[in-house]
Amino acid sequence: MRVITRTSPPSRSAPEATWRTVEAPRSLRRTLGAYQIGGGDPTTRLEPGRFRRATLTPDGPGTLQLTWRADPAPVDDDGLDAGAWGPGADWLLARVDALTGRRDQVVEIEEPEESDRPVVAALAASRTIRLGASGTLYHELLPTIIGQRITGGEALRQWHRLVRELGEPAPGPPEVAGELRLPPAPATLYRRPTWWFHPLGIEDKRARALTEVARHPQKLFAWADLSPADAAAKMTLIPGVGPWTAGTVRGLALGDPDAVVVGDYHYANVVAWALAGEARADDDRMLELLSPYRGQRGRVMYAVVRATGSAPKFGPRQRILPMSKW
Repeated sequence: MRVITRTSPPSRSAPEATWRTVEAPRSLRRTLGAYQIGGGDPTTRLEPGRFRRATLTPDGPGTLQLTWRADPAPVDDDGLDAGAWGPGADWLLARVDALTGRRDQVVEIEEPEESDRPVVAALAASRTIRLGASGTLYHELLPTIIGQRITGGEALRQWHRLVRELGEPAPGPPEVAGELRLPPAPATLYRRPTWWFHPLGIEDKRARALTEVARHPQKLFAWADLSPADAAAKMTLIPGVGPWTAGTVRGLALGDPDAVVVGDYHYANVVAWALAGEARADDDRMLELLSPYRGQRGRVMYAVVRATGSAPKFGPRQRILPMSKW
């Protein structure tokens, strides 16, 4: 995938970008890396040439293992081997192509040649990134809800602790069961009182959202088969699931190339800095800058954030206090 992005401030009447579908190799490590919540994620392990994930499916728990010999992988023969264990094994194997981005229609974006910022060269290096679609909305929603309104480091610690407290060992041989754990089962999570989550650092609002999601596991699997817009509309009916959460999981679970995450503390600034040289912006400005890429805004946003990292920071660093010290 070769992505060319705008690097000068666009006018309000900026022309729409155009794109065409292209053949491109897959970087399995980059695509699958989106599903690992930190290096110590108890549900997911990504190593050079191997990916393991324990998750819940409509057929029951399952563990998927993928191994490959080259990265990026050729378009026609990627040498990818897939195996699975548990009642959900067949369901997971049937979705390997979607998870690894093989079904993603990689595009080359073209626009007027008015770009002169270094981000253009950096984005060109992202051309092998394909978007995966796990189909496991329940699994993606849990750590995303935990990440609401807190720092990334806090979110990692709380997700890992929740899985270790409530997750069961993953299906598979002893080395897999000893390494991975399943996400908390809906029946385990649902009806758990909000005070139970407090020692993990999860306050009432996020705790209620977690238990509300656990009330609808079968609906979530059905919604994964809807269009991304319809699935997002259904998800936001769940108390505690707003536009930020729905936008995040639209990309992970549904592989939506147009999924834009609004309401984030950093993304608007990063996009504005990369595309317009503006250190600060709000969601409206971010959406304006991304508007020429409608239909592929999520792909462009993902590539921009990957290439740019962060916008300039001003002022002293904010002190982070755990919930117990609020």
